[in-house]
Amino acid sequence: MISSLIISTYNWPDALNLVLKSAVQQVELPDEIIIADDGSTNETKTLIDSYKNKLNVPLHHVWHEDVGFTKATILNKAIAKAKGDYIIQVDGDCIMHAHFVKDHLKFASKGTYLYGSRVNIQESHLSKLFETKHVTFSPFSKGIKKRTRAIHAPLLSCLYGKSDVISSKFRGCNTSFFKTDFIAVNGYNEDFKGWGREDSELAHRFHNLGLSARRLRYRGIVYHIYHNEKSKSRLELNNDIEQRTISEKLTRTENGIDKHLKTH
Repeated sequence: MISSLIISTYNWPDALNLVLKSAVQQVELPDEIIIADDGSTNETKTLIDSYKNKLNVPLHHVWHEDVGFTKATILNKAIAKAKGDYIIQVDGDCIMHAHFVKDHLKFASKGTYLYGSRVNIQESHLSKLFETKHVTFSPFSKGIKKRTRAIHAPLLSCLYGKSDVISSKFRGCNTSFFKTDFIAVNGYNEDFKGWGREDSELAHRFHNLGLSARRLRYRGIVYHIYHNEKSKSRLELNNDIEQRTISEKLTRTENGIDKHLKTH
């Protein structure tokens, strides 16, 4: 099974540097890494280029012009380019546990999408984090909260099985799925502009299609770097899109990945 790790980013190279550093330290690498860049400046491109010789797998940079928050669109473009049968997705502000990729691949299963745990790195720890560029954490590390989520315990993770219910703990910053399932629902809905709901709406279409969810509790851990909240000016409109998917039990969006697949 070929795997692709997709990392979304926008104009925060200091954070992306730590995420890529954690990619280098993975005990099991994906077959390729793709940066889904929502319009960053050349500083981000320079950083990505500097990692191409540090990784033993191809590192691709998929970029489009900055026209505002269009994360759904750039993720579709990146996944369209992906050669992987299996897609692992993380945000460019989420440092990966060393077993992150391995954990997702171990539990990859037909008819199921996965989501892992997110530990929060606190604002007060940011200066130290960027000074030391430290990417290895434990439940006892300074500067984190929700410490139980930092426990990596493979045996305990086996207690969590599949579910047909969408969890409030699901986040697009730590998820994985088969590319064929993603294409079947036509990927992310590009009607989403601005922050919010593009990930949970995708999950609803996965479930409407008949997929199950599995939480990787005690595995698949990321450490989310604190940042100020994004603008929620479009949240009401985005809520409306998601509610239509729920009420009409939609499995497919009309404004999705298919337009980008035609170019690959």
